Amino acid sequence: MSKLPNISTSIFTVMSKMATEYNAINLSQGFPNFPVDERLTDIVAKLAKENVHQYTPMSGYPTLLSKIATLIKNSYGRTIQPETELLVTAGATQAIFTTITALVKSNDEVIILDPSYDCYEAPVLLCNANPVRVALNDDYTPNWEIIGKACTAKTKMIIINNPHNPTGKILTESDFEALEMLLEKHSDIVLLSDEVYEYITFEEKHISAHTREKLLNRCVMVSSFGKSFHVTGWKVGYLAAPEYLMKEIKKVHQFLVFSVNSICQVAISEYLEIVSVSEIGKLYQEKRDYFRQLLKDSRFKLMPCEGTYFQVVSYANISNENDVDFCKRLIIEHGVAAIPISTFYADGKDLKLIRFCFAKDNATLEEAAKRLCAI
Repeated sequence: MSKLPNISTSIFTVMSKMATEYNAINLSQGFPNFPVDERLTDIVAKLAKENVHQYTPMSGYPTLLSKIATLIKNSYGRTIQPETELLVTAGATQAIFTTITALVKSNDEVIILDPSYDCYEAPVLLCNANPVRVALNDDYTPNWEIIGKACTAKTKMIIINNPHNPTGKILTESDFEALEMLLEKHSDIVLLSDEVYEYITFEEKHISAHTREKLLNRCVMVSSFGKSFHVTGWKVGYLAAPEYLMKEIKKVHQFLVFSVNSICQVAISEYLEIVSVSEIGKLYQEKRDYFRQLLKDSRFKLMPCEGTYFQVVSYANISNENDVDFCKRLIIEHGVAAIPISTFYADGKDLKLIRFCFAKDNATLEEAAKRLCAI
């Protein structure tokens, strides 16, 4: 008997497989197709011949942990203890899975805000706990009154994703104030803040949970070097948490992966000496602006994109099909793969919206836009 009977193949796998079958341009799955910074690949090439191929300590390569603490201090002004409050993980997905598995017990409730990334629900179910899916407003702002009503004595965790995948929305100061007021009323709730796109924001400033003094003692923050440095296949992320939560998280981590890819940890540690995270947002803002410019004469309506490397568009002026069927036809007839937004909702809510990934080289974006503008 399946432990996850209602979970099927990921929509990302489905659309990427179709893109391959029909030789379509794949703007569905969120990975860059442009070269990695040569400074980073040069570091890896150098390290390949050095003695960095054995297990690192469970929590992470010590020098990298120290560099992460410095990065958090420089980015958000927060002082964090590398030995007790940081953990290097095998990507952000493992960080999220490990956190939920460590902290959520049978019959607990976990609030997930829809549309939501698909890795949140499965570990909740595997804990024999109950995911409580609460929809954001149609403009993807949180309705804190509804979220508050969803909190019960069984609520153990609230998950936020900021900047938000799939919509590119970022939380505001007033959102955090409302969240803090809500958590003051529910002292047992832990906040899991998925911030993997933290350095990919544009006109609006990203507000991290790292900067919220009222949240620090009850919040687990998840970050991703794979997203920030365009090396998604390395699967290197990290999480920050107060020591009392981290002790529990590490208990699961040690039996799940124990330690993370050694050469990648050392390479990122050295790379952090020469790279500025401010370069990341600028790179993707240029790509966002270029992609939006390419699509301005199309029949798609461009939705706001405040962060991430995803552009959501409405196809309501083109078709009345549901978004899954439209995405399949987009691949088969027009040679471009996208992700239907309804698959991020528990109830399959269909607003005729689809998501494109613009973390691609200009030639790919130009050819995709040419095909999309011809629809």
